[in-house]
Amino acid sequence: MKIWQQIKKDFPLLLIIASTFVIGWYVYPDLPQRVPSHWNFQGEIDGYSSRFWGAFGLPLMILGCFFLFELLPFIDPRKENYAKFTKAYTMFKYAFTLLFYGLYIVILLAAMDYPIKINIVVPVGIAILFIVIGNYLTTVRHNYFIGIRTPWTLASEEVWRKTHRLAGRLWFGSGLVAIIALLLNAKIGRTIFFVLIIGTAVFSMIYSWWCFQKLNNG
Repeated sequence: MKIWQQIKKDFPLLLIIASTFVIGWYVYPDLPQRVPSHWNFQGEIDGYSSRFWGAFGLPLMILGCFFLFELLPFIDPRKENYAKFTKAYTMFKYAFTLLFYGLYIVILLAAMDYPIKINIVVPVGIAILFIVIGNYLTTVRHNYFIGIRTPWTLASEEVWRKTHRLAGRLWFGSGLVAIIALLLNAKIGRTIFFVLIIGTAVFSMIYSWWCFQKLNNG
C-alpha cells in the first residue's frame, strides 16, 4: 500500500487533527498573551508559551506525529511485518492522537482560567494510553520503530515475542493500578504513577536481556 493510500485510509484521524486547528482559530482571540505550557509535579504552572504557539503548537505537533506514523511502515527494514499488526498500529495512532488532543483542550481551558487539576488529568490520560498500548502490545510483530526495542529484542524474534507478551500485561496492569491510585489519593497516586511507568519500562528492558541470555545459554 502506497503512503498516500494509507493517508486516505486514515482520513477520519486527519479530521480529528484538523478540528484542533479550528478550535485554535476559534479561541485565539480569547487567549492571553502568555499561555501555560508546563506544570510542575504539584500542578503549578512553571512555563509559558506565546499565544500563537499556545493555540497552534500542539496541533502542529499532532499533525507532524500523524505523518511520522504514516511514514514508518514504509521506511522500516521489516516493513512487511506491519501488515501483521495493522489493528494494533491503528489503535496506537488513534490513542496517541486522542491523548494529545485531550492535553490540548486542557491547556486551552487552563489558559482561560478554568479550574483544571492538570496534575491528575494528565497522568490519568497517560495511564489510559498505557492500558491501550498494553492491550495491543502482545500482537506487535518484529520491527525497528514500534514496541520494546532493545538490542536483545531486535536480535531475536523469540525474545521479541516473549518480551512483548509479558510487557503487554504489565503495561495494561500498571495503567489500571495508576488510574485507581490517582483517583483514590492524588498525591500518593502521582508517586505510584511515576514508579509504575518507569518501573514497567525498565523491567521490560531487563526481561528482554534475561530472555536473550537464557535462549543463547541453553
